[in-house]
Amino acid sequence: MAQVFSRTSNVLAKASIVFGVLGVAAISAIGYALYTSPAVNQVKIARMQPIPFSHQRHVGGNGIDCRYCHSSVESSNFAGIPPTETCMTCHSQVLIDAPMLQPVHQSWKTNKPMEWARIYDLPDFVYFDHSIHVAKGVGCTTCHGAIDEQPLTFKANTLFMGWCLQCHKAPEKFVRPKDKVFDVAWQAPADQIEQGRKLVEEYGIKVDELTNCSICHR
Repeated sequence: MAQVFSRTSNVLAKASIVFGVLGVAAISAIGYALYTSPAVNQVKIARMQPIPFSHQRHVGGNGIDCRYCHSSVESSNFAGIPPTETCMTCHSQVLIDAPMLQPVHQSWKTNKPMEWARIYDLPDFVYFDHSIHVAKGVGCTTCHGAIDEQPLTFKANTLFMGWCLQCHKAPEKFVRPKDKVFDVAWQAPADQIEQGRKLVEEYGIKVDELTNCSICHR
């Protein structure tokens, strides 16, 4: 019986397998790179807002506490977007004629809320509660980064599940005294692990339950 395949068929078959595996690996690597790139996760990319609001000026420069604008952060799952009334508390007297603040004055006059662009917007299948994190000693800067140094607000961390699990698996590395939760200048001490373990016990944090899927996915 005549040979059906040529002698080079084995070589071609092996080469196709090798190139197929390499191709899948290359596509996977490119996909992962895109998925973790700022172009997709928007990390450190400032979003366009109605006005160029600066946390650097308000928090870092003027020393305004986070809770002054985000009034529900201690009692709600949502930190709260400040209403125009909050802005006008100061800006009815300060920088009244500044062109960049005209949208704020217009909002106040028309009683139409400002349309701020969400910086941190979790998918619907993820449950997150600001109040419980604040109550357990997780500081603002742990998730939001050095907010007092941001001239325009941007996402400081990806919020990917792996990033969240770093804290859920080892909260002692991140928790701080409750009176320092809103302190943007706070830095972890040299003995953070030791102090953190004491705080984890004091706050009643059940570490063995923090990685249960139902904690975040309800």
